[in-house]
Amino acid sequence: MSQQRLIRYDTADAQAGGQKRPFAKAVRAGDYVHVSGQVPTVDGEVVTGGIVAQTEQVMANIIEVLALADCGLEDVVKVNCWLDDARDFSSFNAVFAKHFGPNPPARSTVESRLMVDAKVEIDVLAWKPV
Repeated sequence: MSQQRLIRYDTADAQAGGQKRPFAKAVRAGDYVHVSGQVPTVDGEVVTGGIVAQTEQVMANIIEVLALADCGLEDVVKVNCWLDDARDFSSFNAVFAKHFGPNPPARSTVESRLMVDAKVEIDVLAWKPV
């Protein structure tokens, strides 16, 4: 039986303005990588623009965090999305489809007020055997 590993990736970075976070950016638990919710920030500041610009930044942040665990979007099996305005759903879907292509992961999307002044937050679960 293979030994399962638990690895926590980075708790402070430019996306949090260099502040230590009370949670990991991602945690590998065996063959699964759980990526914490990503918001549209660069150097700790929410990017300006609408849902398209903000979703693009969130995807860039997710790609960066997945790379810490040697994963990519092709390894993502489940996505949870929060939009602050349901009217952004179609534009959000266009960006999402662009990044995940013809073989998208399972997904849940809800409308919810966010903890930061942003339009979107996304977390992902990736599967990549160690």
